[in-house]
Amino acid sequence: MLKFSANLSVLFTEVPLIERFERAKQQGFEAVEIQFPYELSPETIRHCLDQHHLKLVLFNVDADDLLRGGEGLAAVPEKQLAFKAAVSQALDYAHILKPDCINILAGCCQNQTKKPLYLQTFLENLDYALTQFSPLGITTVFEAINTLDMPDFLIHSTEQMCHVQQKINHPDLKMQYDIYHMHRMGEVCVNDLKKYCDAIGHIQFADAPLRGQPSTGEIDFKTLFSVIKQSNYKGWTGAEYNPIRTTLNSLDWKTFY
Repeated sequence: MLKFSANLSVLFTEVPLIERFERAKQQGFEAVEIQFPYELSPETIRHCLDQHHLKLVLFNVDADDLLRGGEGLAAVPEKQLAFKAAVSQALDYAHILKPDCINILAGCCQNQTKKPLYLQTFLENLDYALTQFSPLGITTVFEAINTLDMPDFLIHSTEQMCHVQQKINHPDLKMQYDIYHMHRMGEVCVNDLKKYCDAIGHIQFADAPLRGQPSTGEIDFKTLFSVIKQSNYKGWTGAEYNPIRTTLNSLDWKTFY
């Protein structure tokens, strides 16, 4: 199965977030995702989704200072209460928006001697999030991010994601597999998508190395999308790229796949 969602945090940024729902629908998307939706109320987002007959398939738990060069939230031992508060915020949105998945960014460990403690904290926090999201029928996902863009990111390989899943051992914990990040780490994405399709809850993509739309870099999306289409993967495939020029000029790939 192959169905595309538009990530409104990076696409249609020519207009404010509240106007991007309409733009996505106009370009044929049936679903959207938002990295951090918290600038709008859940009621406002719900209205936009209903107005344009869209489904919100994914958003992230707040990650604190991660995008500003900090360590983030989900693995820092001293921030576990703040993480629970962020999960509570996400839960308030989830009750109204009913996403398929909620993503938790592991964050960074900037002192490598503390890495085992950070990994243990991340496992504890994932376990807590599952107790909150699973009763709503929501899949908790987490992703690996490449160490070229974010050198200290705690989880940066498919092997590490598998290890976390094995440790937690919960049916509602899945990988968020980001093709861009894993390609940048030298992973063979075709093989991963074949081997781990049952362990993946959400897929995202961008071309590499510039993180633009398909056909602007070195990734063979024709093969990758074919693999996803022929696999048992039932989720959405999210367009999470930075458009080269405008968003409208970046959507030619949709006519080919």
